[in-house]
Amino acid sequence: MDADPAWYDDVSMPALLRAARSTYGSAIRSALEEVGCPDVPRNGIFVIGAIARTGSPLGEIIAALGVSKQAAGQLVDTLVLRGYLDRAPDPDDRRRMTVSLTDRGRLAAQASRLAIDEVDAEVTERVGAEIIAATRAGLGAMIATGRPEAEGISAG
Repeated sequence: MDADPAWYDDVSMPALLRAARSTYGSAIRSALEEVGCPDVPRNGIFVIGAIARTGSPLGEIIAALGVSKQAAGQLVDTLVLRGYLDRAPDPDDRRRMTVSLTDRGRLAAQASRLAIDEVDAEVTERVGAEIIAATRAGLGAMIATGRPEAEGISAG
């Protein structure tokens, strides 16, 4: 006897991915509001989180974000103005700028990480670690299929 299909069996993968992203986004937004950081702009937490987690150069983070140089510049300007990032001349090459997290940026990164961890823990409790590992592998394959150059990205 076949089991009844799950509600998500007839939903397209892009729709499922969008809804799953929304779950994380809502959790992150709530966590940021709770710690007094409600003004992180769209895509700002991606930049803040990547700097906090990997310390990757800003150029690599922006490339992984996939926005224009103009949009990236505006995003960084906004993060600096709102107190999440510091921007300073690179001591090794004064023609370049470096960015680093401020205390407020570190607070936002920590709140975001905790929110992600909470969602991850709840999902893992629902489906188990093996399914989470398989889901990560599947998502990695999707990313590599669409953007082979992104394989192994660390900024996200």
